[in-house]
Amino acid sequence: MSTQPTEFAVWAPLPERVRLQVDGDVHDMVRDDDGWWRTTVPAAAEADYGFLLDDTTPARPDPRSRRQPEGVHGLSRRFDPAAHAWGDGAWTGRQLAGSSVYELHVGTFTTEGTFDAAAAKLDHLVDLGVGFVELLPVNGFNGTHNWGYDGVAWYAVQETYGGPAAYQRFVDACHQRGLGVIQDVVYNHLGPSGNYLPEFFPVFSEGGANTWGDSVNLSGPHSDEVRRYVVDNALMWLRDMHVDGLRLDAVHALVDERATHVLEQMAAEVDALSVALGRPLTLIAESDLNDPRMVTPRTSGGLGLTAQWSDDFHHSLHTVLTGEGQGYYRDFADAGLAGLAKILTGAFFHADDWSSFRKRHHGRPVDTAALPGWKFLAYLQDHDQIGNRATGDRISATLGPELLAVGATITLTSPFTPMLFMGEEWGASTPWQFFTSHPEPELGKATAEGRIGEFAEHGWDADEVPDPQDPETFTRSKLDWSELEQANHAGLLRVHRELLALRRTHPELADADLRRVQVSYDEEQRWLVVHRGSLRVVANLAGEARELHLDRAAGEVLFGTGEVPTVDARSVRVPARSAAVLTTH
Repeated sequence: MSTQPTEFAVWAPLPERVRLQVDGDVHDMVRDDDGWWRTTVPAAAEADYGFLLDDTTPARPDPRSRRQPEGVHGLSRRFDPAAHAWGDGAWTGRQLAGSSVYELHVGTFTTEGTFDAAAAKLDHLVDLGVGFVELLPVNGFNGTHNWGYDGVAWYAVQETYGGPAAYQRFVDACHQRGLGVIQDVVYNHLGPSGNYLPEFFPVFSEGGANTWGDSVNLSGPHSDEVRRYVVDNALMWLRDMHVDGLRLDAVHALVDERATHVLEQMAAEVDALSVALGRPLTLIAESDLNDPRMVTPRTSGGLGLTAQWSDDFHHSLHTVLTGEGQGYYRDFADAGLAGLAKILTGAFFHADDWSSFRKRHHGRPVDTAALPGWKFLAYLQDHDQIGNRATGDRISATLGPELLAVGATITLTSPFTPMLFMGEEWGASTPWQFFTSHPEPELGKATAEGRIGEFAEHGWDADEVPDPQDPETFTRSKLDWSELEQANHAGLLRVHRELLALRRTHPELADADLRRVQVSYDEEQRWLVVHRGSLRVVANLAGEARELHLDRAAGEVLFGTGEVPTVDARSVRVPARSAAVLTTH
């Protein structure tokens, strides 16, 4: 095996001594004034290496490791991201505006649970008509399967999915089919097993905490390099792995007291990289703040992110369709169709309004003259809203195909960027449950007992809540692709395909100017009409047909979820539990 002189470097201001271990040989490293340790030694292109910190053994993996072939506790392996022969030279990127997103988890998207198996299903997504594939986190975690939010090796790609080379093949395959790729990344916490970063540098802030534990050190002592660690990771996915965008997990948990927030810094550097690469790059926040400044341009005093998820849209549509009203659904259930109308015209429901769940006012109004609707992602389902239910049941376990089609119509004709969760397009009957594979018995037991106990407090029988450590919980969550051959599933797939095609061929449905959206509704009669330019989206949630009067003369019915509505002058008779899109003049 040939070797070449190679520089190894690691930022480790905490230990007094750092040595490099490469393929069994140990070498001293020299520290500079900023806490970086360096040495140059002969190493093979795929050498295994790690760092010995003071007297600690065994060697720790590189905090910036690109590959962990033996898991997060093992040695790192060198990986050259430039070695891949990319075939996406014609790919010029994709704008989020006017597009759509498909969220998937690599481990449960296919039976095999690998990037290569997922790549074999890409033609399905092309036929469906989505624009972006959004991958749940794929960075290294301890165990064989996990949602991905317990990652500790931020720069590595999980080996059980195929590792970094398979990841590059997947992105390449997406681009060659015209699909953009968005990668979900987690910068607000690290997982409970295999996190060696605190031995190298103060990755956590003193006294700070969030829902998942200690907060990442973004503004305390030594935070310059911690922020660099975060931002460099974001740039790595976009530059080295050719990813088109990042979904930033729970940014409200990023505690940053600096004048320039780390998200603003990240947005500025990503914008600069976009110019250098000559293709659009997207940053999408998951935020619980309902603060439009998140997606307001930096020139106007915002953080400058591209877009953000809209849980308000989900909560409102979910309650309208299902009638559920517990917990954080309560305010949305009380508001009914009026709440959905407010969101369709203003993006947020809680916009400096009282939140009974939080027991305080919440949110800030969106300036609809300044912010277009495409900056907000709308969805009927996502991984959280399914997996965080006690049994991980999809909405298809509650609703029949008719109302599922109505929900799809409202989502895919909205002024927002629509997002689907894998299998939603055919009303998958498989659940998507909370699953883990912690190898440590005590951690696995604590995770299982915590999950079951959480729902037991809300009246669930312990036997009804799946054990996240049970391998069957993971297996049950895999998509059953044979369902596509069944008539009821095929019908719903047709609905999604036709709606996405309609969105692409009728610019009025992709018009993101919220000021041009109007909504009329009748709470008692259970119908809704959304004005999209000259088009009208009519939805009847009632169990019987409704006669709806329009503001203009009805024209052609472009789409219907079931029986074709009857059009007569300025009225349309909409069958029970159905929706349609029609022209007016």
